[in-house]
Amino acid sequence: MIALEDWAEIRRLHRAEGVPIKEIARRLGLARNTVRSALRADAPPSRERGPRGSSVDGVEPQVRALLAEFPR
Repeated sequence: MIALEDWAEIRRLHRAEGVPIKEIARRLGLARNTVRSALRADAPPSRERGPRGSSVDGVEPQVRALLAEFPR
């Protein structure tokens, strides 16, 4: 995923200055397909993530049961 600044720079270079996709990719060090997808996107990239589970989630009930049985 590209940064918001890169997304804005890609769109500015292509739309305002008329720089070709290949040149934008070379200047920013990105793949041409990444530049194309940034130009096609209606909104800037978002970094929203879903909730992640813990590595203990699978055994939490057993741990709680053991703690209830042996509180010390």
